[in-house]
Amino acid sequence: MKPLQASSGDVLADRRADYAEMLYASGDQAAAAELMLGALELAPGWAMGWFRLGEMQEAAGVLDAAAEAWRMTLKLEPTDRPGAALKLALIGKAEQAEAPPSAFVEALFDQYADSFDASLVDKLAYRVPEFLAEAIRAQGERRFRLALDLGCGTGLMGEKLRPMVDRLEGLDISAEMLRKARAKGIYDRLEKADLQDFRYDGPEPDLVAAADVFMYVGALEHVVRKIAGALADKGLFAFSVEKLADKGNFALQPSRRYAHSKVYLRQVLAASGLSVLSLDEKTIRQDRNEPVQGLIVVATV
Repeated sequence: MKPLQASSGDVLADRRADYAEMLYASGDQAAAAELMLGALELAPGWAMGWFRLGEMQEAAGVLDAAAEAWRMTLKLEPTDRPGAALKLALIGKAEQAEAPPSAFVEALFDQYADSFDASLVDKLAYRVPEFLAEAIRAQGERRFRLALDLGCGTGLMGEKLRPMVDRLEGLDISAEMLRKARAKGIYDRLEKADLQDFRYDGPEPDLVAAADVFMYVGALEHVVRKIAGALADKGLFAFSVEKLADKGNFALQPSRRYAHSKVYLRQVLAASGLSVLSLDEKTIRQDRNEPVQGLIVVATV
């Protein structure tokens, strides 16, 4: 995927944008937004500039102006790689979508691929692969014939699955993530795939794992139904979500990730003919020095 345009292409506009970032970092969000708007007068076709303006205006408390900036982003970037529609929903200027834009998820992880492992494991104390592997082993000592690692990323979950499976396949929306995973040499097959439109036509897997993936999916009915239909008899489905603290099924968080409730997970799994074997609450990582609570789930056909 083509990278997001970090530069406006106009030297003077970029200089004003840089000054705007300096003001923003100093805490003067209103002045930063005013200067950023001046940069966009010189480069009105800069989608990422409009998106950043919206963030500055949001921080300054000018939500109507922020909404207009994000609508301009969508006009210039209809696939919504910056995730402007999610920002509009979070400030109450659009309905909450049941899923994020696929282009946003792909662009996010393409950008994040090179620093992904170090950021999650070293800085954010990310432990989902470890928790999922433990939850799988708790169902009894077993070797799996074929495992699918959905949203495999750079292979952090795959590293935990490899010792317990004969064949390991990974799927991810990000080509850059797949490139990093391929370099680890732990997968028998890797494929670029969007879980919003998940299909699998290969042999029946007896294990499907999805580590920290569904917060970038939102509504889970479609993908869970497809996974249940693909699983071999007595196969396991192991996954994690961020726990929804409020009432409801799932909700978009300020992080632009979705959180899901226990009740919703049980409903979705039961509707697809899956039985819950374990559902445990864990601290899955840190975010801005605060623990993020998640749910570690294992289900079976």
